[in-house]
Amino acid sequence: MKKLAVFLLLALVVLGGIWSSNKWVQTTEYTIASDEMPEAFDGARIVQVSDLHNATFGRNQSSLIEKVEAAEPDAIFLTGDLVDSNRYDLDASLVLVDALVEMSEVYYVTGNHEVASNKVDEIMEALQDRGVTVLADDSVEWRKEEESIQIAGIDDPLMEPDFHEEEVTRHSLDQAQLTDDFTLLLAHRPEYFPIYAERGVDVVFSGHAHGGQIRIPGIGGLIAPGQGWFPKVTEGIFEKSQSKMVVSRGLGNSTFPVRIFNLPEIVVVTLEKG
Repeated sequence: MKKLAVFLLLALVVLGGIWSSNKWVQTTEYTIASDEMPEAFDGARIVQVSDLHNATFGRNQSSLIEKVEAAEPDAIFLTGDLVDSNRYDLDASLVLVDALVEMSEVYYVTGNHEVASNKVDEIMEALQDRGVTVLADDSVEWRKEEESIQIAGIDDPLMEPDFHEEEVTRHSLDQAQLTDDFTLLLAHRPEYFPIYAERGVDVVFSGHAHGGQIRIPGIGGLIAPGQGWFPKVTEGIFEKSQSKMVVSRGLGNSTFPVRIFNLPEIVVVTLEKG
């Protein structure tokens, strides 16, 4: 009986540790520098919130909201999978959105779960009603001190299920009418970075990979959608030609219920001239 009690106690400790680590949000900070960036944006801070999947962090998202607010964002990027198609609850995610729009301008693109829920129109309408800029294969100007950069966003390729995803991605970028201005692109899927780079995008913000779900120390993520086992693009900054891509581990989970050695995160990117 004593051995059984010890085993049960250890099991409870392990399970409690896993549960708590899935509720502890980490703030990851990066600086991205470029000579091409207008001077007015030197020091601008962008907070990326990705792959919430209807997860909750504190009462009414209080701990997550505090993390974002502490980062003092000049803009907030929502890079898809705000909801989860397996347990769709838009109202739960809108609690977070209602707080974010009070902090700064908020920009959003769809992820595959919004599309899979078959409620894209409902989601977009709810976000637009709250003042969120929904980027659906289009772009807008972000202006500071008479200078501007371009913020573009493309829909998840699942929006066109009858076509090859790479073909849909290229078509979405065509529709977004990218200019020669310094460009920030919101695109849910990081595996198509080569396509984003060939269009000359300066900085891409992606999620989708969930950090590889289970991170093996010294190796990295175990599995990611669109990349399979031992994916290479799950977190951090990647470079190709003149383009950089920021990949967030995201916040929530979908098919597999927990993260292991893989804290939920928000990403803070500080832009730097030079």
